[in-house]
Amino acid sequence: MVRQGRGLEDIKLPLASGSRRIHGSVARDLGVAILGGRYAPGDVLPGEIEFSEQLNVSRTAYREAIRILSAKGLVESRPRTGTRVSQRSRWNLLDPDILAWAFEAEPSETFIRDLFELRMIVEPAAAALAAERRSSLDVARMGHALEEMGRHGLATEAGRAADQAFHDLILEAARNGPLMALSSSIAAAVTWTTIFKYRRQVLPRDPMPDHRALYEAIVSGDPAAARATMTELIRLALSDTEMALRP
Repeated sequence: MVRQGRGLEDIKLPLASGSRRIHGSVARDLGVAILGGRYAPGDVLPGEIEFSEQLNVSRTAYREAIRILSAKGLVESRPRTGTRVSQRSRWNLLDPDILAWAFEAEPSETFIRDLFELRMIVEPAAAALAAERRSSLDVARMGHALEEMGRHGLATEAGRAADQAFHDLILEAARNGPLMALSSSIAAAVTWTTIFKYRRQVLPRDPMPDHRALYEAIVSGDPAAARATMTELIRLALSDTEMALRP
């Protein structure tokens, strides 16, 4: 028996403006609905005729949105049975868009902890490699990102962009191609967990000293110190996030 989704009334699509194309808006809102649990694995999404009529979007926009979601593993379309939400094991949870949608949909504590666990596996090792392999240009770019973080603060978009760049540059300085393939996912995880922390409260702890200590360890070419400092930075970031999760 076909299990239907939870209804179109929960989906509110904003009007597309500028370079934001309407099918991207449709994909984003359906993605948020799936990540937020309004449509569960196995649910059948509305057909393109029903969707386009009720939400006033074109059938072409809906089809393009479904292609986007399918490429990210969120849905699968089959003849006669329609478009179903895929099992969670098929979702590309490292896709930056999916990470963004998950945080828009209020992520679970388990999901947040999983992201920090991923960071703890990847980033300390990357920091150790960066301490061994960084160039003078890497050091200069990290230093600039650090200055921008301090100047703007992580409660601002500019400060978070600098934070993302700082972590991205560490992965780049590790000089490992497969590791670099994770850079956009790690950067997205850093950004969205930071936004999550600051939307609940002003943090009592200044994270800049942790970042400066990490920078100094990499500049000094000390892999062990870089690994240990990155591990502590992530541990403290998780502690801050756990505070944001409290009522």
